[in-house]
Amino acid sequence: MPPPTLPNTVTPPPLGDTLRALRKTRGWSLDQTAAATGVSKAMLGQIERGESSPTVATLWKLAGGLHISLSQLLEPPPTPPDTLLRDAASLRRQPASDAMLVAPLFPYDPQVGFEVFELTLLPGYTRRSEPHATGVIEYILVTAGAMDVWLDGDWRPLAQGQALRFAADREHGYRNQGKVPAVFHNVIHYPCGHAQSLAEPTIR
Repeated sequence: MPPPTLPNTVTPPPLGDTLRALRKTRGWSLDQTAAATGVSKAMLGQIERGESSPTVATLWKLAGGLHISLSQLLEPPPTPPDTLLRDAASLRRQPASDAMLVAPLFPYDPQVGFEVFELTLLPGYTRRSEPHATGVIEYILVTAGAMDVWLDGDWRPLAQGQALRFAADREHGYRNQGKVPAVFHNVIHYPCGHAQSLAEPTIR
């Protein structure tokens, strides 16, 4: 039986459509977008045509270069009512080629400056991430299984029920060396003014 329809739950557009819309809203060519994001023009074209599934690292490069949050690439923001009900099971999907499942529980809200994900690392998953923008902070709470977080040149183990906060504007990473999925909530807090308005495109 399909899950019930929940308020403010919408089917997100394909990544390629979202990327193309963001690029065209800014009036950027593929060359300009490549210069801003560090993702090659050829790869950008493949993503927009649905011919390539990027890695999570590539998604972060796109978000950083476009000056948006990660969740803004994955789905449109819900209309913000006083009370917002979200269901991880209906939101959970594999948006990239990595063995990571992502449920954007609460997409980025500029009023509070953060977004909330449920992330699932499948067994054997390892990813090292480049530093995010200056001032970005991540909060992790493990809800099932166990995982390791790469910080300061070492892997730090986290068990179910443990939580960790760290500055994400340095190299970091996640891995699951266990035999069962590791599930955790990931709150990403952006500094004030990081996610710029689409009306103010800037190539850095």
